[in-house]
Amino acid sequence: MGILKPWGDIPDWIYFSTRSILESLKKSDPGTYAHCLRVGEYSRKLARDAGFNEYQQKLAEFTGLLHDVGKIGIDKSVIHKPSRLSETEMDHMKNHPIYSAQIIEHLIGHEFFAQIHPAVRSHHERIDGEGYPDKLRGEEVPLLARIVLIVDTLDAMGEDRAYRKGLPVDVIYKELQKYSNLQFDPQLVQIFLSAHPHWKNEASEIETFQKIIKKVA
Repeated sequence: MGILKPWGDIPDWIYFSTRSILESLKKSDPGTYAHCLRVGEYSRKLARDAGFNEYQQKLAEFTGLLHDVGKIGIDKSVIHKPSRLSETEMDHMKNHPIYSAQIIEHLIGHEFFAQIHPAVRSHHERIDGEGYPDKLRGEEVPLLARIVLIVDTLDAMGEDRAYRKGLPVDVIYKELQKYSNLQFDPQLVQIFLSAHPHWKNEASEIETFQKIIKKVA
């Protein structure tokens, strides 16, 4: 499923920088901010259940935390449109992974951000090459991006939208199975489907942002 560096340094300034970026997102779009916190938590859990070590789980968590920060650069009328997006609006929305990567690009001098940067850009790429923005295929899609895509889909499909109700978890499971090896990494889908029902028995980690604040206090 790809190779991630098994260890590394995570200095305090990485937490501080992430906190600052997320604070900006929170002021711009509180809903997307909350979504990023959930995806950060879920990404860490999926990485854990896939056998990743603590450092690699942090890579997954921070990729999830930062994956949608580029929506700061998307017109809010598009993000919050109470109906399906037009083709032009969808093309605009598809720029957000690029914007997310641009926001953290100046931080990639440190190896931690250098490892998550490609995954932040690629979190909407698909195994079959039909994703965006770069049409990556199969193993070309960074492993961290494949993790985020699954849990991002879980959270997005489960949330109520202006034009539809959130979907039940069993329907989401069926969608993940249906598009396994097309949109999603099939190994990660199987791990997720086995592990996710047990997550509800774990204490919530939505206070991730508060942990970041405490880390640099």
